[in-house]
Amino acid sequence: MSYAVIQTGGKQYKVKSGEILKIEKLPDSKPDSKIEFKEILAYGDKKIIEIGTPIVQGAKVEAILIKNSKNRTVLIFKKRRRQNSRRKNGHRQEYSMIRINKIFSKDGKILSEVEKISKPPKKEVAKKEASK
Repeated sequence: MSYAVIQTGGKQYKVKSGEILKIEKLPDSKPDSKIEFKEILAYGDKKIIEIGTPIVQGAKVEAILIKNSKNRTVLIFKKRRRQNSRRKNGHRQEYSMIRINKIFSKDGKILSEVEKISKPPKKEVAKKEASK
C-alpha cells in the first residue's frame, strides 16, 4: 500500500488512498470539489521511498472535499485568585474533511487509487425484505 507525506495548513500528514482526514480549513472550497496537493514531501511503499529536498517536484495527491465545518468548543477560563477577576472565552476551530483518492509519482504514474465500492440500491433491498 502506497503512502505520501503532504504538507497543508502548516502541518504534515501521512496519507493513503481511501483515507479520510481533518485538515485546516481550505479557503474558497466547496463540498464535492476536487483538490490537488502539490507539496509532497515524500512518497513510497514497503519497497521504495522517494524523499524530496524539500518537496518532490511533479508528485501530487488528489482528494475530494467532503465538508467544511467547525470542531467542538474549547473553553478558555482564566482566573486570578483573590482578585475577583475571571474571564471565560470559547473557540471553535474550522476544518475541512477530505478523502484521499489518488497518489501520483513524480513522473505522473498512479501509485495508488481508491477502489470503488458498489452498493445495491436501497429500493431493491427493501422489496426483498418485504417479500419474505
